[in-house]
Amino acid sequence: MSRPRLQIIIGSTRPGRRGAAVGRWFHDLAGRHGRFDVELVDLAEVDLPLLDEPQPPGRGPYAQEHTRRWSRTVSAGQAYVFVVPEYNHSYNAATKNALDFLNEEWRHKPVGFVGYGGIAAGARAILALTPVVVALGMTPLSRAVHIPLINRALAADGSLTTDGRLDGSASTLLDDLFHHAERASIEAAAAV
Repeated sequence: MSRPRLQIIIGSTRPGRRGAAVGRWFHDLAGRHGRFDVELVDLAEVDLPLLDEPQPPGRGPYAQEHTRRWSRTVSAGQAYVFVVPEYNHSYNAATKNALDFLNEEWRHKPVGFVGYGGIAAGARAILALTPVVVALGMTPLSRAVHIPLINRALAADGSLTTDGRLDGSASTLLDDLFHHAERASIEAAAAV
């Protein structure tokens, strides 16, 4: 059986964002975990405009080439981790926009979260994201990784400084994601 593809999606597109450092850290950790084929997807590079499809997702063919590219990217994943900042007690607009562009591509796939921010460590962003991914038919994991006081966690070179607790939390999330992805793959094969 081939390894499931895990897409780590960096949600922030803001100049000066911290999400790229968090995403790289999690990507490296997932690569060492060894149970996934790992892909880092940066929404700043995907560069989706504000939702501009004339039809709701799932209602017909996509009219825009950027939507078709995004659909191909997301369809290649069997599991996802969203790396999200907490803005104003919620998550950011680029993440919501990227989710809203598609529908079936997300369905029946597990999703985990790495949240970061101030003292709340992205917890409110993850809390707000959960009903959205459920509405899309995804399976959100109950565990998440929370990085508090993100500015203090960055080294002078811009990389994320972690400790055993944070790395352990991320490893547990990866284990859970792998089991959910494996189960979803078995169920999809049985349905054929």
